[in-house]
Amino acid sequence: MSLSIIIPVHNEIKQLKVTIKKLVKLKKFFKNFEILFIDDFSNDGTYHFLKKNSVKYKFIKIIKNKKKGLGSAIEQGIKNCKLKYVCIQACDMSDDIKDLKKYYKIISTENLDAIFGSRFVSGTIVKDYPLIKLILNRIFNNIVRILFFTKYNDFTNGFKMYNKTTLKKLLPIVSENFNVFLEIPLKIISRKYSYKTIPINYYNRMIGVSKFEIKELGSMYLFTLLYCLLERILLKK
Repeated sequence: MSLSIIIPVHNEIKQLKVTIKKLVKLKKFFKNFEILFIDDFSNDGTYHFLKKNSVKYKFIKIIKNKKKGLGSAIEQGIKNCKLKYVCIQACDMSDDIKDLKKYYKIISTENLDAIFGSRFVSGTIVKDYPLIKLILNRIFNNIVRILFFTKYNDFTNGFKMYNKTTLKKLLPIVSENFNVFLEIPLKIISRKYSYKTIPINYYNRMIGVSKFEIKELGSMYLFTLLYCLLERILLKK
C-alpha cells in the first residue's frame, strides 16, 4: 500500500495539531505512506511546528513553496512525491478519512489514473457548507459539466486521488490559486485518462478561517476553464 498525501498549508498553526492526530491513524491502514506538507510562506509558526513533528513522525515531510500560491504549492508536492498513488487533501480535514481509504482501494484494485469524489450525489453527507458558496458552486460546476460533456459534477473539490505517473504528466500547473483544483481534473478528462467517481462526505472546517475568497477567484476560474477548453479543442484536432 503506497500513498503520498499532499497537504498545502498557509498559517495553519491552530489546525495542525488536530490534522496530524487524525493522519497518524492512517498507519494502521497504509504500510507505506508519506505526508508532504507544502508550506506556502506561513508566518505564524506553521513551518517550525511541522519541522518538530517530522522528527517524531518519519512519514511527515515539509517542503517550502518556491513561489507563493496554492497552485505552486500543489506543483511542488507533485514534483516531490515518491509513492505510487497521490492524494491531494486540505489541511482543515473537511474531507473524510474513510473516503481516502475508499479512494485507495478502488484506484489500486482497478488500476485507474484517477478517482474523483463528488459531494453532490446520492449517498453523501455535507455539513455546514455556506449557502452562497454552495449556490455558486452548483452553477459553475454544472456549466463545466455541460461544456466538457461529462456527468461528473464536483470539479472544484480538491480532494481527489491520482496515479503518480499520470499526475506528473499534467505538469506544468498554470493555475495560481484554488483554480488548480479545476485544472487537474479537466486535464484528466480532456486527455482521456481513466477515472471513476464515487460519493464522498464533507464537513466544513471547525478551526481557523478558510483561505477561499469568492470575489477574488472568479476571474481565475474563468481563465482555467477557457485554458482547459482550448486544450480540449486542440487535442481533438
